[in-house]
Amino acid sequence: MGKLTRRARAKADYLGFIGAREWPLAASGLGVVLGVVTILPSAVGVVLSVVALALGVATFTRDVRLLRRRWAGFEFTTIAAPFPTAELPPPSAYPAAEYVAVPARGTALVSSAIDRDLWEERHTIDVAEEPYRLPPALKATAPHVLPLRARGRLLFNGPVIGMRGDPLPAAGARPAPIRLHRARFFDAVCSNELGALRITRADTGEEYDLRKAELTDSAGTLRELASSSLADHVGVSTVAFTTDGKLVTVRQSSLNAVSGLLLAPSGSGSLEPRDLRTPDGGTRRLLHTAVRAGMERELCEESGLKPEDVRETKVVGFARWMERGAKPEFFGLTELAVDSAEVARRRPVSGERLYSAGLTLFDVDLAAVGDALTGDVPLSEALPERLWEDGSLPLLLALRAAAAWQAARV
Repeated sequence: MGKLTRRARAKADYLGFIGAREWPLAASGLGVVLGVVTILPSAVGVVLSVVALALGVATFTRDVRLLRRRWAGFEFTTIAAPFPTAELPPPSAYPAAEYVAVPARGTALVSSAIDRDLWEERHTIDVAEEPYRLPPALKATAPHVLPLRARGRLLFNGPVIGMRGDPLPAAGARPAPIRLHRARFFDAVCSNELGALRITRADTGEEYDLRKAELTDSAGTLRELASSSLADHVGVSTVAFTTDGKLVTVRQSSLNAVSGLLLAPSGSGSLEPRDLRTPDGGTRRLLHTAVRAGMERELCEESGLKPEDVRETKVVGFARWMERGAKPEFFGLTELAVDSAEVARRRPVSGERLYSAGLTLFDVDLAAVGDALTGDVPLSEALPERLWEDGSLPLLLALRAAAAWQAARV
């Protein structure tokens, strides 16, 4: 029943999202239904009901035609080429930033200086009162994008947290608070996820490229999160190691919206509003405590571990995933209090079993990986071959950040 319930919920979320934007059509349909229901066996009632029914059918038919014409007004093409990093330099405010491109997985903007600053745990957060709203240009394409992205997958319109600020190093004083906002997952699907699509208007041939329209600032560089118009939902991923030194990874199923069939981090997902609350109902004010809470929640959901199985999680890295609208991603390193044999016996919580094909454990020497990266060895050679070939972009980036943090401790 769990799988059927989640499929029904995904369908309800989809219909609710579309219905909220196409309510005039639903109203017309309701008029037709009411016209049929109110036909009574009286002369006047029959005449009035038939007239009302005819008007309702005419209005409903017109609205259906207009809707079909509007929905057919856009053509979508998947962009297969690698992200054009040469055409979009990093923001000048990002210190020593560089792009990391992994074939067939994606491209990320990283900065070792930002990562090191995160290790100090100085950033605070501030949550906006108003939730995120899709801008008009993106709202117009939302009914077309959602069915395209949902095809063959289960998508739920759950609450997520977006980010309208950049975790930049600040000299001396504590950095300014990073602004967060509440959003829904479909907001992200209809904004950030357009980064991998080329949208063309069927009537004029005009193209809408999110990378040029939303990601590029007036100086021709990548727009900072502080000035973005996208949902920019915050990704949280952590790599967990058992007491006997094994790396825990999750084998994703084909139903995953991103990185299906690849190896994922031990815990990976999106920051949610509940991660901003403390166990006693208080409000978290520090970035690293909120992000860490999200990482550990995802870890427990996807691996079947319990909170008491987690000894400590450290936030070790940050990136922006370019193909996904340059959304923010945080990476962590988790030390577990259980061994690999115990982890192997665990199963993900019922809600995650549709997306997880089980756990796979690896021998990974983080210190050796960190030393190799310090010596300018490419990430593809520093990591075990299986991880490089089958690892998702969040897994590879999380291992990169964790290895750098480990090397700095020695």
